[in-house]
Order: sequence, then structure tokens, then C-alpha cells
Amino acid sequence: MKIIKNILAGALLLFSSALFSQQDPLFTMYRNHMNMLNPAYVGVDGETTVAASVRNQWSGIEDAPATQAASFGTTSGKNLGYGISLVHNNTGGDYLKTTVVGIDFSYKVKMDTALDLYLGLKAGGSFFNTNFNGAVGAIGDNALVSSTTFNPNVGVGALLKSKKFFMSLSIPRLLNTENARNIENFTNIPVNRPHVYWSTGYDINLNSDATLVLKPSFLLRYVNGAPTAFDFNTMLQIQSYLEVGGMYRTTNPDAYAGIINITLSKRLVVGYAYEVSGDIVGARNTNEFLLKFKF
Repeated sequence: MKIIKNILAGALLLFSSALFSQQDPLFTMYRNHMNMLNPAYVGVDGETTVAASVRNQWSGIEDAPATQAASFGTTSGKNLGYGISLVHNNTGGDYLKTTVVGIDFSYKVKMDTALDLYLGLKAGGSFFNTNFNGAVGAIGDNALVSSTTFNPNVGVGALLKSKKFFMSLSIPRLLNTENARNIENFTNIPVNRPHVYWSTGYDINLNSDATLVLKPSFLLRYVNGAPTAFDFNTMLQIQSYLEVGGMYRTTNPDAYAGIINITLSKRLVVGYAYEVSGDIVGARNTNEFLLKFKF
């Protein structure tokens, strides 16, 4: 099993060097962490929120990719918002790790009585770590050199929002960055290129007292050198404390998910998503968990 893990880790690193760009990690329940994608979301609607998510891919595969995220947003005065987001991604256990940290700021512009425009700025960077110490075949192999790099970055975003409608456009990291540099003829240099995110959604009341609300939403993710990905989400809100729905993602291969969110005491949200897709190791399942608190 150890040999298999080492082969998998080496293959993942070598495969990434062949890519012109890398895809950022993405959560099925991304709408609960929107300031990870768009800094304009911090302090939206005057709320203070704290959220954490865990995403475990390829169920049943030891040391399969795993992603953890945490985000915070609040307001200062009538128009200013600020917060922080953190995303940590493990690929191949301890072999490949990426941590992205961003400090977010937003400013609200009142368009009319029912429509607000939020402008956002993100400042931070990413840590990329490779650790092949003890891996089979790593000794003397320049393609498996351990290294750590930090790349600073900045991002921007805009959000147009009313009570039932939103439209979001953002580039959370504007600069091209290299995760690993040449070390002793080490030629593996995966490049992170700017990702463009566009998202929109609308809440539809299904009855007069709004105890049933349909919430369709859409997310487009574009990066030069990789296929464009689309997420189609639809949630049904029942009595303001339960949401059930699903997701379809146009990746290669496509992915499908069932989602449930439960609101406790009007402030605490607990969520779970079960995702199914085919991948490089066959048809596998992904489990995603959410914990969110609104002040």
C-alpha cells in the first residue's frame, strides 16, 4: 500500500507539471463560502458569519485529496465589510499541500431602495509544499524534490444584490504564480493562473406565505488552459429551517450531488453534500460537510 501511495503522489505531481494551469479546489456548497470566490461578499446584508467546510474526495482511497475551508465576514459602519478566508488542500496525503489565505474588504454602493452594489478587494497569498522525504524512489530523483514556496497575490470582485436576486463576478487571484521553482534541475513547475468566477441566482416564492422557496443558482469557473466548468444548483427551502436540493457540475467527468442544509435556532446551519462522479480511479464518492453560524 505504501508503494501505491508513493506512485500515486509522484503521478499527481508529474501530471500537474504537464498542465498549462491548475484548477482551484471547489466546494459543492460554495454559496456558504462566497467570499472565498468573491471578496465583495464580506459583510453582505449587514451580517456577521463564520463558516467551516470539509470535503473528502475518492471515498475508500487512502490519502485521497481532501480540502478544508474556513471563512469569516462582518461589517464596519454602514458600507464597509471585512473578513478572511482560508482554503487548505491535501493531495496524496502529506506529499502535496496548498494553503490559500485571503483578507477581504468590501464597500457597498446603494443603487436604489431594493438594489445594492458591493465592490471587493482581496489580499493574501498561497503556500505550496511538496514533501517526498521517505517516499519510495524519491532519493536521488530530481523530479521528487521537497520544497516550500509562498506566492503573494491580490484579487477583485463585484456583487449586485437585491432581496431575491444576486449576480457575482470575481477574480480572487489576479497574478500568475509558480508553485515550485527550479531546484537542482527540478523541472516540475505547475502554474496557477487567474480564475474567473461568474455566479447568479434567484429566489422564487412557491406560495403566498413564502414557506416554500425555490433557489436556483449557477456558477461558471474559467481559467486559461483548462476546461470551463459549470455548476447548476437548485435548493428548496422549507419553513426557513430546511433546505434540500442537488447539484450538477460539467467537468470531465461530470458530477452530481444531493445537498441538505438544516438551520438550528435561526443562527446555526449544518449541511451535508454527497457527490458522485467518475475520476482517474473509477467511479468514486465525495463527502462534504458544512458548519455555519450567523451572528
